[in-house]
Amino acid sequence: MKKSIILIIMDGLGDRPSEKFRGRTPLEASYTPNMNRMARNGISGLMYSVDQGMVCGSDTSHLSILGYDPRKVYTGRGPFEAMGLGMEVKPGDIAFRANYGTRKDHKVIDRRAGRIEDSTEELSNALSMEIEDVKITVKSGVEHRAALVMHGPGLSEKITDSDPHQAGEEIRRVEPLEKEADKTARILNEYLERSRKILDGAPLNKKRVNEGKLPANELLLRGAGQAPVIPSFEEKYGMKGAYIIGIPMIKGLAEMIDLKRIEVPEITGGKNTNYTGKLRAARENSSKFDFILMNIKAPDATAHDRSPEEKKWVMERIDEAMGNLLGIEDDALVILTGDHSTSSTTGEHTGDPVPLILYTSGIRKIPSERFSEGACARTGFTIKSGDLMNYALQITDRLEKYGA
Repeated sequence: MKKSIILIIMDGLGDRPSEKFRGRTPLEASYTPNMNRMARNGISGLMYSVDQGMVCGSDTSHLSILGYDPRKVYTGRGPFEAMGLGMEVKPGDIAFRANYGTRKDHKVIDRRAGRIEDSTEELSNALSMEIEDVKITVKSGVEHRAALVMHGPGLSEKITDSDPHQAGEEIRRVEPLEKEADKTARILNEYLERSRKILDGAPLNKKRVNEGKLPANELLLRGAGQAPVIPSFEEKYGMKGAYIIGIPMIKGLAEMIDLKRIEVPEITGGKNTNYTGKLRAARENSSKFDFILMNIKAPDATAHDRSPEEKKWVMERIDEAMGNLLGIEDDALVILTGDHSTSSTTGEHTGDPVPLILYTSGIRKIPSERFSEGACARTGFTIKSGDLMNYALQITDRLEKYGA
């Protein structure tokens, strides 16, 4: 029986040196004995997201890691976000990522409405409507996040975002990038005008203002796209796959390639997720599936908040939970890596490579003294994310021979 593959992607894993840790990264400053043990007993190195120096989003990097070339299949992040929230995205529909943000004088004051913790479901229900022959549906996600789907004839994803992507900037008017997108842009601009009036009068926002909190009075749209037509994971690799994921966007990607959901309580897609439950579930289900994909969002979230101390805390919580996978090396290949690097100094993604471990028995080891950016770099082993699945397949004796 071939070994199963457990792929653990720590979102935003890599980082840059921080003054908080005397020139070390949060990962280098972390106490991670379990992952260090894996690094000493596996193949350790660095992985580039899509290509060397490329600054990638989680969507394109996850596609590449799973062996789907984003240059050929990526149409925008919106469909993944929507499908991850359980929304139906049909052929011809346009889907968007969305944030509930705070607007004042047509400028964005906060893109996350103070990282709103209240449920925004009543806002999303109020913002679902029809304009002309287009049905617009909104669904809330975790905290400030949401997704929007447009369903109707003659729609195009070739439009600009309304989200300026930075606080203090003017909210952007949606513009068509080609003639065929005129209708989509026109309807969206009308929709956003209507939505502002609804949000300004919403009871939830009046309550938040009375409590001294920022109102969620602007729906910021970005990442328009149509669902790509791609083969399922089983069609592509002949493996039965599953996922353990809390964040809607990556969950949507997993659903799109027909991975099966493994239910784990209290996985939030945030820093207070059930780390132990995730890793324990991976071990318990490794004999039921050929492949398990896990995403842990917390390192990226803390880096975006520019908190290297919290990112260090998160890495230590992950390492504690990683003890659940020690001793599984005779039955499974465990891959530890990130989808991209996120600087906890700037709060932005970077093109720096991420640490990588392939941990199993019976392999030619390329050991590292610990799991960190610097230590993994010193092994000299580097790959691109698009080659990772080939490495996993050949280690587990699943890769077909190339040539005679």
